[in-house]
Amino acid sequence: MKTALVTGASSGIGLAISQYLAGRGIKVYGIARRFENACADFEDSNVNHEEHNDNMLVKVKCDISNTEELVKCIKKISKKQKIDILVNCAGIGIFGPHEQLDPFAIEQMVSVNLTAPLIIANLLLRHLKETKGIIINISSTAAKKISTYGCAYAATKAGLSHFSDSLFHEARKSGVRVVTICPDITKTEFYKNADFKECDDEYCFLFAEDIVRAVDFALSCREGAVARELTLMPQKFRIDRKKQ
Repeated sequence: MKTALVTGASSGIGLAISQYLAGRGIKVYGIARRFENACADFEDSNVNHEEHNDNMLVKVKCDISNTEELVKCIKKISKKQKIDILVNCAGIGIFGPHEQLDPFAIEQMVSVNLTAPLIIANLLLRHLKETKGIIINISSTAAKKISTYGCAYAATKAGLSHFSDSLFHEARKSGVRVVTICPDITKTEFYKNADFKECDDEYCFLFAEDIVRAVDFALSCREGAVARELTLMPQKFRIDRKKQ
């Protein structure tokens, strides 16, 4: 039986990916800082986890922006189980003119969006080489373009994408696949604190299930072929400003 580790597993894209993997019979360690918004599949637990054999989802509470806590968490999981699939999905986006951002918010974005994926890959890479596993990093189309009022967020995602490129070339001889998925605006709670949101037209945003399909494609490639980067965009572009 294969084992996956997914960050940001309590909601949105991370939860959708966790449920998809569990549905394929893969044991999933889903990591999140809190789980109150999760569906009933996740019950209260911690690193000393409770396994749920009916759906293979194992909830792990961890603040991945806290390096000491993150390292302890990943080491504890990796002692129990070798990891075949790593999905770095957790992300924070704080938007606005750069001079108006809280410096601690910038630090939080860097920690969650960039530092944590680098550390987790560092700790699990030996396992992934043994299992000839796969790392899937959920980046963003913001990594590819000028992002006015999202400079810091875009920088963290550009860093993650560049890390993915470099790590693939470093680890490819060991059989490790490294895939970057870059979604555009997706209908989740990600933008709840922003002053904009997706509009009501379904042609103007993605669903979490669209990213799940990209994960499915990445996993289904034959051995010897890698879907290095997948970009998902809605057919149309439009966002709505929230009413003040």
